[in-house]
Amino acid sequence: MLKVHSRCDLSCDHCYVYQHADQTWRGRPARMPPATVQAAARRIAEHAREHGLPVVHVVLHGGEPLLLGAAGLREVLAELRTTITPWARLDLRMQTNGVLLDEELCRLFVEYDVRVGVSFDGDRAANDRHRVFAHGGSSHDQVRRALALLRRPEHRSSYAGILCTIDVRNDPDRVYEALLAESPPRVDLLLPHATWDHPPQRPGADPTPYADWLGRIHRRWVDDGRPMSIRMFEALRPGGGGTEAFGLAPADVLVIEADGSWEQVDSLKTAYHGAAGTGFDVFDHPVDEVARHPGVAVRQDGVDGLCATCRSCPVVDRCGGGLYAHRWRTGSGFDNPSVYCADLLRLIDTVDAHPPPTPPASGEWSATSPVDELLDDLATGHGSTSTLALLAATQLSITRALLAACRDRSGTSAAWELLVHLDQAAPEAVRAVLAHPFVRPALVHRLDPSAPPGLGAAVDPLPALAIAAALRAGVPAAMPVPVRADTITLPTLGSLVLPGLGESAEVTVRPGEVQIRGGSVAQTVLLDPLASPSTGWLPTRDVPVPGGRLLLEDGDPYRDCYGQPVESRLEVPAARALGRTLAEAWQVVHRDVPAHAAALDGGLRAVVPLAPDPARPLRSATARHAFGAVAVTPHPDPEAMAVLLVHEWQHAKLGAVLDLYDLVEPGQEGRIRVPWRPDPRPPEGVLQGVYAHLAVTQVWQSRAATDQRDASAHAAHFLAWTRDGVDALLASRSLTAAGERFVGQLRHALEETRVGSR
Repeated sequence: MLKVHSRCDLSCDHCYVYQHADQTWRGRPARMPPATVQAAARRIAEHAREHGLPVVHVVLHGGEPLLLGAAGLREVLAELRTTITPWARLDLRMQTNGVLLDEELCRLFVEYDVRVGVSFDGDRAANDRHRVFAHGGSSHDQVRRALALLRRPEHRSSYAGILCTIDVRNDPDRVYEALLAESPPRVDLLLPHATWDHPPQRPGADPTPYADWLGRIHRRWVDDGRPMSIRMFEALRPGGGGTEAFGLAPADVLVIEADGSWEQVDSLKTAYHGAAGTGFDVFDHPVDEVARHPGVAVRQDGVDGLCATCRSCPVVDRCGGGLYAHRWRTGSGFDNPSVYCADLLRLIDTVDAHPPPTPPASGEWSATSPVDELLDDLATGHGSTSTLALLAATQLSITRALLAACRDRSGTSAAWELLVHLDQAAPEAVRAVLAHPFVRPALVHRLDPSAPPGLGAAVDPLPALAIAAALRAGVPAAMPVPVRADTITLPTLGSLVLPGLGESAEVTVRPGEVQIRGGSVAQTVLLDPLASPSTGWLPTRDVPVPGGRLLLEDGDPYRDCYGQPVESRLEVPAARALGRTLAEAWQVVHRDVPAHAAALDGGLRAVVPLAPDPARPLRSATARHAFGAVAVTPHPDPEAMAVLLVHEWQHAKLGAVLDLYDLVEPGQEGRIRVPWRPDPRPPEGVLQGVYAHLAVTQVWQSRAATDQRDASAHAAHFLAWTRDGVDALLASRSLTAAGERFVGQLRHALEETRVGSR
């Protein structure tokens, strides 16, 4: 990539060159001098000659390369052709905003066989959201005029396609239609450059807005018979080949700046100032020396160059960890998943669920995709520990994305800065807090513009999260924290309840203690797990279970997300009784269904006691946003409690899957009759029901094998329910391709259960 001109005639506010962290452009010449062009061409030719390369790809870039003018561009193109073509075929390309494109330039590009890509974000409203002149004027008409020139028969050979940067505030249908109207040979849809330090905009509470936006375009594209090439969708297919942003192919891009400096891939400019630099230049350093630079070399290692989370992901060969720049986080560098991780996982499922209507060429697709492998694993009824770890990791990624969106809305810089610091210094403490099941409901509630007042629509959760992480890490910290009903809740730890606190309190923490000043209160509280409630400290109680320690969560205000009343803080005898029942129930699950017990060990972290209801003494519930928790009515029977835990954990696992993959066709409004409910249920509700009932069937089948009383009757009862539900779901035609495979595998697991019960 040659930066032949380092300035631009537009002032796009999402430009990584001028608007992001790296500002090295300020010290570089506006245009690449002829001597630098010559040195660059010689280095490229030298590399092609020494390695016997059949083809070399050179992209003229900027800034805006058209600012060189026709004469200046001709000099560059002639130098490249003359110097390189004796040694390799030269594939010349250019990326431009198109504003200055005219007939003379089009003729020049045809003469030198230059393929031209134009940056264009769609309809007028979408394009002018970012791609404007410095005075704020629209560039839409000029860009469309450029595209019309490239479509002319005499210029068509130079039309490479359109680069469109996504903004989820734009209407995806209108953007798709505007792109299609320009008849491009190819469209590159680009995620806006972002990092964990500066996350992408995520308006609203949707955890995967970019996947949903792209999913809408993908479905339109497939339904229309793929009228143009869309590189992102093609790259994400199994066997799609990948791009710089996707897949595991070695990185093959180097940049030559206008002053002759060698740099790494250009998008790194979004990470930090000087991120793309190598310290080399074309005058003194050949390509091979630049290729040995650590930042370049690490991107040749495929999956071995990715972080542990990515290496264990079942779709790593498709995603490839996402764009390298999008992994940046201060403290851990690029050793992270993409900041778009949750979106990429969901988008891959969308691509799989809506395959092209024509069969691919032989050998293009793998027999079993990683998505199929994950769903097949869960369709056994339980899922492996590695699958549970993946679900937990993606849920944490969603929570981090919501946290960043909440930061953007609240502007709580002190809390955010403390969390960033702790994420570097004590990452396990931050991870433990953010993985608490009721952090995500708090963030969703905070971001929901329709949330009713009272539960905290105006309460910023970030300060309490930061203080909780500091306490877990043993790091002193101080900041103002919002107060709700004289209470400050510190997730995973407990609640400070001090009458007279007011609406906000200054909280200072040191290991084992908290100092609070707010309203009429000025007090130091020792965080003793055995403290009397009169001290103001109500610790979150826990229960030792085989998988670790299970929180008995009866204090977090966001635990009230189950659609039925939850118990207020239990008295000590009641809490101890429930803890004993839960510990015994956990042992029962290990006895009856060890595979399900391993799944509980792998992710269930909290139990919420529901308020008693004499008419329904055995009740349980799961909340979609509260992964890692289930709610149950306190009950003394560990055998019954074991069934409730397995049943509800199925719902939690499937909810996490549905955050990633569409198993039910979007927009399904039909209802399906099932034997376990008097009212017809929506398809997703039936899917949840059959998945939970499969596990319950497996529990009772195991008990029947040991001749437990009435176990055979219960096993037959749930088996019939589940079989009828699966058959009704498959007959409804409401599932995606991935959903049909998943439910088909459930049916297979069910038949194995039936055989085992005979």
